[in-house]
Amino acid sequence: MTALTAVRGMNDILPDLTPRWRDLEAAATGLLAARGYQEIRLPLVERTALFQRSIGEVTDIVEKEMYTFTDRSGDSLSLRPEGTAGCVRAMIENGLLAQEGATQRVWYAGPMFRHERPQKGRYRQFHQIGVEAFGMPGPDVDAEQIVLSARLWETLGLSTVSLQINSLGTPQSRTAYRERLVAYFSQHERSLDEDSQRRLHTNPLRILDSKNAAMANLIAGAPSLPDSLDAASRAHFEGLCGLLDAAGVAYTHNPRLVRGLDYYTHTVFEWITDRLGAQDAVCSGGRYDGLVARLGGRETPAVGFALGMERVVALLEDAGIAPTSLAPDCYLVWAGAGLAPSALQLAEQLRNSSGLRVIQHCGGGSFKAQLRRADRSGARFALILGEQEWAAGNVQVKPLREEQAQSSVPLSDLAQWLAQQGLGAGR
Repeated sequence: MTALTAVRGMNDILPDLTPRWRDLEAAATGLLAARGYQEIRLPLVERTALFQRSIGEVTDIVEKEMYTFTDRSGDSLSLRPEGTAGCVRAMIENGLLAQEGATQRVWYAGPMFRHERPQKGRYRQFHQIGVEAFGMPGPDVDAEQIVLSARLWETLGLSTVSLQINSLGTPQSRTAYRERLVAYFSQHERSLDEDSQRRLHTNPLRILDSKNAAMANLIAGAPSLPDSLDAASRAHFEGLCGLLDAAGVAYTHNPRLVRGLDYYTHTVFEWITDRLGAQDAVCSGGRYDGLVARLGGRETPAVGFALGMERVVALLEDAGIAPTSLAPDCYLVWAGAGLAPSALQLAEQLRNSSGLRVIQHCGGGSFKAQLRRADRSGARFALILGEQEWAAGNVQVKPLREEQAQSSVPLSDLAQWLAQQGLGAGR
């Protein structure tokens, strides 16, 4: 019989790693709540047309990477490859941007899916935290989100990421720049690789993202995007830079930064690292002022970003940052057939009244075997309950992490005794 294994590029996140994920989620949600961002939960499956209209039909994501299928009703559906399109769809469908001047700040988290070649930092099922803001046209909200991401790295203790920013300008200035790029690269078409030749007349800005070293000099000589910006676009970008300077957020202006999705306008940014090999982008985003109207809503300015959770967790591991421990405080060992109800009662009492993390031993076994399990659990103390102790109203407390003597503690004083050790609700 063929062994059943996980789908290639879709990985289990095992219990020894989930504490790092919880630390990331807790840090992010705390910072988002402090800035008024509310959680939204979105479907994993959307109509394929949503991504074709938002991301762009000639992008690599839509052309080659989406998990697309026809359901029993004959509808073409896709697993979401990113979160912004679904979030915008939800805003429009539920009337959250229907009123003129309406604003929304939202965030979401969960798995995304792209059929890519799996490698370190790039998986077929990957997880993102996405942040979106609607209805605010100025660079102030762009800066708010970039500063928010900077504070997240500080909160997590990460110092191996750096910020790159650029402006794509208005759709009109982007169109003008696109024409200049096509004219330039057309003169050197024979020097373009196969992918770049394919993109030349469909999505020429993506050529600037090429990692082909043989094309580096050619790309370096391409027209500069900032030279094509109109006055309003320059003012927006200068305003953003001024706000980041005032907030003390260091950045590099990378005029070749274009991002891979068709909907971006004005601000684009990436937090990158040199600690993850070829997958250097950890968090990416920008402004997409035309997307809401493109998907059927009213004209609404918008900006957002997404961070790759696997990549941030990998950086936490690389930096040697210890995750928050969720080891139990106590492991309750008990001996005596008639003590099962008492052990259950004691464990529940300690959890409910004192906020202690208590594992109650289950599954039988000798006293020594129970103590071995208690030690492997990571608990600080083993609580030993025997028939004589229960009859006398006591419990034996055995330290498992410190060289201390075992103590006999009255059951009535146990919660207070553990609190004095720094455990429970008062920790």
